[in-house]
Amino acid sequence: MKQIAISILLFSVVFLTACNSIKVPKSTMDHKMSATPTNVVPTKSEWTLTDHPQANVKIPISILIMDKAGKPIKTFETVHEKKMHLFIVSKDLAYFSHIHPKYEGNGEFDITTSFPAGGDYKIIAESTPKGGGDSSVETHWVHIEGEPAKEEPLIPDEAFTKVVDGKKVTLTFSQLAAGKTLHLTFTITDAKTNKPIKNLQPYLGAMGHTVAISADAEKYLHIHPMTTSGNGPSVIFMTIFPEKGVYKIWGQFKHEGKILTVPFVVNVP
Repeated sequence: MKQIAISILLFSVVFLTACNSIKVPKSTMDHKMSATPTNVVPTKSEWTLTDHPQANVKIPISILIMDKAGKPIKTFETVHEKKMHLFIVSKDLAYFSHIHPKYEGNGEFDITTSFPAGGDYKIIAESTPKGGGDSSVETHWVHIEGEPAKEEPLIPDEAFTKVVDGKKVTLTFSQLAAGKTLHLTFTITDAKTNKPIKNLQPYLGAMGHTVAISADAEKYLHIHPMTTSGNGPSVIFMTIFPEKGVYKIWGQFKHEGKILTVPFVVNVP
């Protein structure tokens, strides 16, 4: 009951204060997770990109993170081995990228990346100003010129088992309902032998990372795993879906030096 009460508090506080995002607070592999967000520092941002950016061309992106008074924030915490985590998704959520800009100092983060096709993309930047307990989130839409990809309809999966890069990944939920604390469990086995994979490697300081985004790209969840014994085959995450509707979920894990990204589409009642 205590855990449920704390989790409800998490939903109430983060949903109201985190720019349409909700996250289990940052966690590492060697301590118990806290369900209570702490000291989310208010931020503002300025984004600089090349004029008329083109698909399949390397594009420099600069992000200036400022405090609520508009002054550059100069120092940031290192969270899961990076000072900024950057996620890029296409409008239809068919494309997903998780990358890490370089901190140049005086509030500025820079990265050069490319986009696979023309169209609209949402960029989501997570950073934690020094002294902050959990990440601040800034977002930016960008239109990329060029031949658009064929739009992929976002249809909820009927079965939650996928085979990606020779791994069979099954996703299960303790319960599936908006506004309620739930556990997402990814179970990873070898697709050929069906043997459980028990030697997952740490990826950015955790046994995995999960991102979930609503169909309209407005609700964003970045979830870190709960502390469990062993390195697989199961990795458990705890979160709350803020509203009912369709979400796309990407689970990311590391095995034998390679990053495994597994997508699922779920309809949250």
